[in-house]
Amino acid sequence: MRNMILGLTLALGMATSLPAQEADIQATITRQLDAFQADDFVGAFEFASPNIQRLFQSPENFQRMVTQGYPMVWRPAEVRYLELEQQGGTYAQRVRITDQQGRVHVLEYRMLETGAGWRINGVQILESAELNA
Repeated sequence: MRNMILGLTLALGMATSLPAQEADIQATITRQLDAFQADDFVGAFEFASPNIQRLFQSPENFQRMVTQGYPMVWRPAEVRYLELEQQGGTYAQRVRITDQQGRVHVLEYRMLETGAGWRINGVQILESAELNA
């Protein structure tokens, strides 16, 4: 009985922490998308993890990668958050983005918790569907 109560308590604690993680993770992604909308690539670069910052070395290099490779995040028409999954010690947030031409893209944001808060540690395009009527 004692083990059952302990297990239930741990499960409830983990279940209640996921919504808090989800809100913080989504806020980080939203702030980066807002920075992109304002063409504030210096600000957007701040939301990248230290690994991503080392990889691109400057906000200018990061800007080129985003505008050329991920135009849907640079100028989204609509953003909708889907499921958040815990994958070992990291989290993956799926995001449905509709671009300016009405095309739908599903992206997975890999998130890393740092001393400065949540940072984006990579984005993968999972699906690019022509779901227009």
